[in-house]
Amino acid sequence: MNAKEQFIEFMLSQGVLRFGEFVTKSGRLSPYFVNTGLYSTGEAAQKLGEFYAAAILEHIGEDFDALFGPAYKGISLAALTAEALWRVHGKNRTFFYNRKEAKDHGEGGSFVGKLPERGARVVIVEDVVTAGTAVRETLPLLQAQGYEVKDMIVSVNRMEKGQTEKSAKEELKETFDISLSAIVTARDLYDYLVEKGQTEQAAKMKAYMDTYCVG
Repeated sequence: MNAKEQFIEFMLSQGVLRFGEFVTKSGRLSPYFVNTGLYSTGEAAQKLGEFYAAAILEHIGEDFDALFGPAYKGISLAALTAEALWRVHGKNRTFFYNRKEAKDHGEGGSFVGKLPERGARVVIVEDVVTAGTAVRETLPLLQAQGYEVKDMIVSVNRMEKGQTEKSAKEELKETFDISLSAIVTARDLYDYLVEKGQTEQAAKMKAYMDTYCVG
């Protein structure tokens, strides 16, 4: 079993990935749903961090200084990934995150954690990308600190159209010069269903992808 299959089965075992009929925020009827908030044990958290760390080293490499987790789900993901990068791979990196609302007392500001120096290369760590909203909201904050942000890692790339007919991945690259990497994509989920002989669900996935997905 390859790493993508392992991750898909890991998500299924945790109830994070479900197949069926779900209405998305955009009002689309989706044949699958991903809720990373359902990772709820220490064991699952450890494994999740390991999957992210391995994906970063595979797709992005080790030439970066810090991990940034957008509030809220990205906060724990950045911490877990940083821990796994150190424990499993011996790569020691800073992690930090933002608040939804800036704090005007104590250390103040929008960020929490020890901030990297100006010019640091920062990787954004998120759960799922559909339209790239998290990047559009947080990138200006990071750029204002003088950080170089060229990469983003997510667990699932839904491969759906963004604000145009292009995919969110294409839009992020063209608009912000950010490369999007994912542990798995919607295409990987479809391939998994086909391989497991789940023909009815695979057909629903294909119909959805033909309508809403790019690439």
